[in-house]
Formats: sequence, C-alpha cells, structure tokens
Amino acid sequence: MIAHLQRASDTAGLLTYLYGSGERGEHVNPRLVAGDGHGAPVELLAQPGSLSYLAQAIDAPVERLGARAPARPTWVCSVRSDPRLPDLTDAQWANVARRLVSATGIAPNGDPDACRWIALRNQPRQVHVVATLAREDGGLHNGYRDAFRLQTECRRIATELGHMATASPPTSRARETSVPAPPITISSEFSGSVVAKGANDDLSAMILKHAGFQQIQDWHGRRHRLPTTTPVADQVAIASHAAEMLRAARYDVALAPSLDAARMSTPVNPVESYAAGAALLQITDAIRSAANGEGLRRAVDQLLHPEHGALERVREALEAAGEHINDLDDEAYGLADRFGFAADFVCSAQSELVDSEDELGRVGGPSRSEAKAPTQSSNPSVTRSAALAVSPIAAKAGTGTHVPPAPSPIPSAGRPAPRSR
Repeated sequence: MIAHLQRASDTAGLLTYLYGSGERGEHVNPRLVAGDGHGAPVELLAQPGSLSYLAQAIDAPVERLGARAPARPTWVCSVRSDPRLPDLTDAQWANVARRLVSATGIAPNGDPDACRWIALRNQPRQVHVVATLAREDGGLHNGYRDAFRLQTECRRIATELGHMATASPPTSRARETSVPAPPITISSEFSGSVVAKGANDDLSAMILKHAGFQQIQDWHGRRHRLPTTTPVADQVAIASHAAEMLRAARYDVALAPSLDAARMSTPVNPVESYAAGAALLQITDAIRSAANGEGLRRAVDQLLHPEHGALERVREALEAAGEHINDLDDEAYGLADRFGFAADFVCSAQSELVDSEDELGRVGGPSRSEAKAPTQSSNPSVTRSAALAVSPIAAKAGTGTHVPPAPSPIPSAGRPAPRSR
C-alpha cells in the first residue's frame, strides 16, 4: 500500500477531475466513502451537480482565515494497494482514510476542531482523501513529516491486512554496530542505474544515503539506488565511496568490478541512449532463437523474474516517473496518476504470467492434436457440408432463402476459366 501526497490550490477543479471520467475515461462510479464536514452536508453535496458547493463547504475554514490563508490550502492524498492482491471494500477503504487523517493530524480522533475532509473512490484498489489545511479553530495544520507518517501508517495497515510480511523487531543500535546485517551487494542493472541491496538496518541505510544513494521503500522492501542519469564516473565514485564506508563499519560488501575505482584502469564507456531498449532486443533475439521449451523458459525469465526481470524494472521506472512529476509540479496530478496506472498495469501483467515457467519448459513437446489428426475427414463434400452447417447462408437456407451453389473448381493450367456474365 503506497500513499502519494500532494497540495492543490483549486479545490473545485480538483473535485471536478476526481468525479469526472478522467483523462482517458479511467474513472468509474465516483463515490464518497467517508468524510467529516463539521456540520456541512458533504454526503449530500458529493454529487456531480453539486461539486462547487462541496468545494465551498471544504474551503469554508480557509475563507475565514482571510490574508492568513496559504496559497495551496488543499491537502490531497491518493492511496493505492498492491494490484496483485484482492481489492478492499468501500467500508475498508473508508477505515483506511480515517486512519490516515488521524495519523497525520488532519483529523485526530476526538478533535472537535479538526480539518474538514472527504474520501472518495473512482477506481479499483485506490482511494483519494481531500482535506483543507485550515482547522475549525482558526489554526493551520502543520504538514511537517506528513509523508513519513502516511507511509508508516500504510505499512502498518498493509501488515494488518496480510498484504505484507510482519516486520522483524527493531535492532538495537549497539547490535547494529557490533553485528552488521547480511552482506550488501552494489551492482549495475540493465537500466543503467546502480543498486545497493541487503541494507535492511538503519545504520547501513544512513551510510548509503550519505554516500549519495536514494532510498526506495515499497512492498518489495528497502533498496537504495542511483538514478540512471548519474554520469558513469560519478556512479563509480559514489559506489566505491559507499563500499569503503560500509566496510569501515564492518559490513561485508560485494562491489561489482565495473564500479570499483581501485580496479579500473580506464573509465567505463558511458551508457548510450536507449541502452535498456538494446538490452530488451537481446532478450527478444534469445527468445526467437530458443531451440526448445527449456531454452525459451530461460530467455523469458529475463522478462518475468520477480526481482531482476525487465517488467519489474519497467514498473519501478513508471512509478518513479509518477512520483517525480508530483515533486516537480503538485498540480499535475492527472499526469502523475497516468504513470501510476501504467505501473499498475505492468504489475497486473506480471501477475498474469506468474508460475508460467513449467508450462514454458513443456513448449515444443509432443502435440496433443497429433492423435486427433487421423480422425479428421478428408472428403471435400463432408467438409463443405460442415462449413455450411455453421454459416449464416446455411441458416437462411432453412427459411427458404436461396443458397448460392458451391464455387467451381479451379481450372487447370492451359484451360481458361469461363467468363461470368
């Protein structure tokens, strides 16, 4: 379960988009599932023809602030669940929304002066929470660390729902220092990015972030990565520096030779444009040249591997693009959602092909249709009768409609076919 936090300045425009059909018609049955208008009838106003009044009801505390009102007073949180797991009901999503506004302080339980908010659904496996930053008592919600609180609560909810393995108890700082976590691997991927895996404790994560890695936290766990746009020389310098600091902290580090500055005599050639596409072409060539089912299975595994496969890398890239769009322009929520939906579609494609390895290994074996081949009739008249029996023309023949005769055989060479009049 992942939460995306945004801020908006036009509540009416935002609601019109969420309750509309979407940029590509992806919004289905928009509906309110929860909310608190502090006396405002948000349940009655949450209709396509009353959205302007609903926006006024949500923004009423902001209007009372006058000049103290922030430029972007609308708090927007979109939460998506893992598309590989069953969807939640409206009641469950309503409970998720209440827990999130309580955890962030938008609407703590029992607070009579909390912010006004609503939660609506317009797609499967997703809920949108729209709130105002202005409290009923004239104060403003402090959004510091909202993103951290949202993600922490999402992980807690996913664990309670069984969507995520229960986290192990936190390791003490003393034990982290004296007994390091499992070995950490720093290597390059097909996409051109550098990834550090195995850093599951806070100390190694802090060292990697200090070296320049970006932390990724989702249902796959904690990972650290350098963007694909990082120059190759910088990748080598950052990876080597991170490995040096981790080893000084008594971690066992496996550093790829291409990223080890001490082993490199000449710099690595820069990653050319569309290197990922070239790698996928190699996979396509391997698939086409597979001699048997087992060879095909090995080639397709480059696409479908749940952790290192090309589809997983594409899903991560689309999800990262949507998040970065939000960072660059928090008003471009429509475009960011489109990238998020595309990532979900890739994830659905992965789910569709799960456990297909055994079937791929059997491809190319004895065909089951060979045993049935001798039973097929070779009589042309029987074949034509069977074709007519299921044809629309034969159906009309039963009601007296004229059925055209069978076409004449193809004339042999040397004899011209008769001309039709």
